[in-house]
Amino acid sequence: MVHAALTVDSSLRARLRPFFLCLSAIVSLGFVVWVVLAPIEERPAKQAVCTSPPIRREWRALTLAEKHDFIRAIHCISKTPSARDGNLTIYDDIAVLHGGIGSWLIPGHRSACFLPWHRNILAVIEKILKDRCHYRGSMPYWDWSLDWMNLANSSIWDHATGFGGDGDKDGPETVGEGRCVTDGPFTELRPVIYNHTRKVHCLSRGFRDGDIKGRLSGEKFSPENVGSILRLENYTDFLQRVERDLHNTLHTSINGDFKAMTAANDPLFFLHHANLDRLWWRWQRENPSVRLFEYSGRHMYNSTGPASDGDVLMYGGFTNDLPVREVMSTEGRQLCYTY
Repeated sequence: MVHAALTVDSSLRARLRPFFLCLSAIVSLGFVVWVVLAPIEERPAKQAVCTSPPIRREWRALTLAEKHDFIRAIHCISKTPSARDGNLTIYDDIAVLHGGIGSWLIPGHRSACFLPWHRNILAVIEKILKDRCHYRGSMPYWDWSLDWMNLANSSIWDHATGFGGDGDKDGPETVGEGRCVTDGPFTELRPVIYNHTRKVHCLSRGFRDGDIKGRLSGEKFSPENVGSILRLENYTDFLQRVERDLHNTLHTSINGDFKAMTAANDPLFFLHHANLDRLWWRWQRENPSVRLFEYSGRHMYNSTGPASDGDVLMYGGFTNDLPVREVMSTEGRQLCYTY
């Protein structure tokens, strides 16, 4: 997902703005009315202790039945109407949330809360899959370091056991320099929003390694590079390398839907971010007495103020806002899972 200036359909933006803002200022006849939005997805009451955390597993470690169950649940939320907009689905809501927070509220990218913001929203999405669509597993992840020598040939793109592959090289360009994905389980997926513009389109990808189409560069995902990131001593350095080397590189190589702030249009988004979360989890476990509490950098991408674990993670009414400190551990009172 690229952090470029975005073209926004003004009428769509006006309709969706209440979705993005936790407190929306409505100016009428010189009066300001503050409207507090109730979350779409209420978080469960905090648990006293996390005693039996479910284990998130790499996609290839799932059985065929478990893979099909996850894919089925994704299809389910892609057909479940949104509580905010009758023309959208819950699946669209997730993409709109990510795009809105990323480009308007801006706490989710290029700032200290990049990792905790995504950690929490993945847990919320997992809960939606379970509560709304009876998903029986945990959020899977894709360990791209296993495929770094030939990312474009990873089994993650398999039409029968994965997410489908590159866009149709002979088809017309759709969005984000991508083309329609014509194999795999998501060929019928029709995202409604692309970078805040209402644009119904097919799930699109456009693999590119520099000027070479159809290929994905794997150098940044090599075990050596990932290992060098995990050996970094402080949170700020670790975060910057994770976001630049691992997060951004994949988004701008897959292209299509993955290239936009609404990258959650592509179901692979969840597995990509789950793996980033797993690496943060690994990094924290190397020195838990320090790193479960270590949080530093810029509060927001355009701010000069330092970050604090008391900073509030904002979700624009999609789920409850909460302070960073509540999601620093995956086995605490707010979250309960492991890798």
